[in-house]
Amino acid sequence: MPGSRTGRPPVQRAVRRPAAPRPPRENPVLTLYLRARRAWDRPLTAYYLILGGSLLITVLGLVMVYSASQITALQKSLPGSFFFRKQFLAAAIGAALLLIASRMPVKLHRALAYPILAGAVFLMALVQVPGIGMSVNGNQNWIALGGSFQIQPSEFGKLALVLWGADLLARKQDKQLLAQWKHMLVPLVPVAFMLLGLIMLGGDMGTAIILTAILFGLLWLAGAPTRLFVGVLSIAATLGVILIKTSPNRMARLQCIGATDPGPGDSCWQAVHGIYALASGGLFGSGLGASVEKWGQLPEAHTDFIFAVTGEELGLAGTLSVLALFAALGYAGIRVAGRTEDPFVRYAAGGVTTWITAQAVINIGAVLGLLPIAGVPLPLFSYGGSALLPTMFAIGLLIAFARDDPAARTALSMRQSRFGRKRGAAGSAATREPRRWNTMRRRASAARSSGER
Repeated sequence: MPGSRTGRPPVQRAVRRPAAPRPPRENPVLTLYLRARRAWDRPLTAYYLILGGSLLITVLGLVMVYSASQITALQKSLPGSFFFRKQFLAAAIGAALLLIASRMPVKLHRALAYPILAGAVFLMALVQVPGIGMSVNGNQNWIALGGSFQIQPSEFGKLALVLWGADLLARKQDKQLLAQWKHMLVPLVPVAFMLLGLIMLGGDMGTAIILTAILFGLLWLAGAPTRLFVGVLSIAATLGVILIKTSPNRMARLQCIGATDPGPGDSCWQAVHGIYALASGGLFGSGLGASVEKWGQLPEAHTDFIFAVTGEELGLAGTLSVLALFAALGYAGIRVAGRTEDPFVRYAAGGVTTWITAQAVINIGAVLGLLPIAGVPLPLFSYGGSALLPTMFAIGLLIAFARDDPAARTALSMRQSRFGRKRGAAGSAATREPRRWNTMRRRASAARSSGER
């Protein structure tokens, strides 16, 4: 090798290595989707969805009841907050019922099925006794409790059918009797038809539709054959057509589907003004409390048509938020019913989810002009303590079932033990370990010898 001019060996240059290829950029949409999917699959997702969704719906419902009911209260020479105070009291009692139901074991829920059914049947029969039952808006389905307080026993009939039907089907499944059609139908269908008959004696077809939806939900979860399912559905549809055809009021409601004009005699006044309220809200509404339709134009603004006032004051954003909360609640209920191995939990969770989802669809569909006005409230949202109390107890059922899932129970116990260690570590200074700091300066100081300065 030839030397350089200075006599030193030449310096060899380092060989350049090819640059490492850059990792491909992550798709932010795909990353967000994967994170959301992992979040949905966590054990406590259903628990938090049910608890948070129901709480948000109830709180937003209280706000909208206060806004929508002020004019109605003043027109009746009552304080502007009259209906809000009653709804707030019902929500407080319902919250206590929700907490109790969420802490009760499944065995106790099953034990309460028969007493709740017997009490609901007794009260629904008591409604038809002259001097005890009272009529509201043409329906004889109420009992006066004194003063301005009333109770609608048919609302508790929904909870009774869910609990009793779930317990009945679970016991028959344990004995492997559901493969026979007579054991699947009897006595579930006769008892459901008895409740429907007591409700229809008062003329409340809206609640009867919800009860029918619960019945079909239980049969579907029990694995009813298609022929059996279609047969029962045909009988219910035939009875429904007869009841509609024989009632001019129900026929008039059916003719108001999609109406844009009040029509002769203002027969479609409520349906049309509900559409007017939604149309005038725009994207973000006219502002909380600024509804025009609630000033006497829209009947039942704080009960059956509170969703229309929500659309007028909070706009499309508000209505979509309500729909999203109900969708999350329905998804969580389906997830609880689908992941459990306890047949009672599956039937009860599916029945409650069918109840709340079907009632929300019927109420919102009527406000949008897609379904006939059935006179059912929006669950957890509309004014009415008789509807709010059993619904919140049913939400407590779903929370208890979500907590009872093995994976969720494990996650909750790990979280509680972790929090317990933190609380115990902060208890006494004599027993706790020396606190370790993770700052760079502390670690560097600890690494030096005692003589270094």
